[in-house]
Amino acid sequence: MQIIDSHVHFWNPPQLRYPWLDDLTAINRPFLPADYLAVTGEIQVSSVVFVQADGLPSEALDEVHWVQSLDPLIKAIIAFAPLEQGDAVRPHLEHLASSERVRGVRRLIQSEAVEFATQSGFVRGVQALADYQLSFDICVLHHQLGAVIDLVRQCPQVSFVLDHGGKPGIKAQSLDPWRDAIRSLASFENVFCKLSGLVTEADPENWSVHDLRPYVIHLIESFGTDRLMFGSDWSVVNLAGGYRRWFNALASLLAELSEEERQSIYKRNAAQFYGIDLNDL
Repeated sequence: MQIIDSHVHFWNPPQLRYPWLDDLTAINRPFLPADYLAVTGEIQVSSVVFVQADGLPSEALDEVHWVQSLDPLIKAIIAFAPLEQGDAVRPHLEHLASSERVRGVRRLIQSEAVEFATQSGFVRGVQALADYQLSFDICVLHHQLGAVIDLVRQCPQVSFVLDHGGKPGIKAQSLDPWRDAIRSLASFENVFCKLSGLVTEADPENWSVHDLRPYVIHLIESFGTDRLMFGSDWSVVNLAGGYRRWFNALASLLAELSEEERQSIYKRNAAQFYGIDLNDL
């Protein structure tokens, strides 16, 4: 089965600054396409979606230009934009929209106060994405999902994808109120979701497939197989067992789905959402 990996990070700390890596020595080194290909091996990854890696805002456009110079395996780029600037962010968005392979924007919300997602400036910035045919990757912690629902309700013209299943409290085996929030968010047809990043929300060293199962099942029940997409969250996944362990765990959890349903999750949905031509793969 050919696979589109919808959530991959590359970085090169000697070239661009990523302050959050300073305290994570295990992954504070270059992670480049050659490293990714060495890890995936015989897994048939036909293309990847690069997602901004939370570098310095002043280097955001430099990151885009750098990624565009990397391996052609990268078919889509999700870039940073300071959307909280409201309408003032439009020149930045125009620049991104004219850039090769940029398909969307991610402005991290997980480290912000709950009300950040619904402040008027940020809402206007997200609404502006529709004018440039750019999507928005939502990266939040589970307790912020209520505000995200309010944001999505105000942006009906924008295509959204929820990163990492909304980061549920897997380590604490907490399902609620995440479960209800996911069901509400999935009721908006312009919202997709990534099966990614779940293992770093579990116990990084001791997680099991059993720990992940209720969360993956609920995401399938809520979004269906037509709005879910596989993502590795590489290189961050190395903090919780690595690419292969996560890939194999998810494969076992999806084993009871039909071939058609798995094709949707592993390839077709990401191609549809990010505008990747399957004929080019």
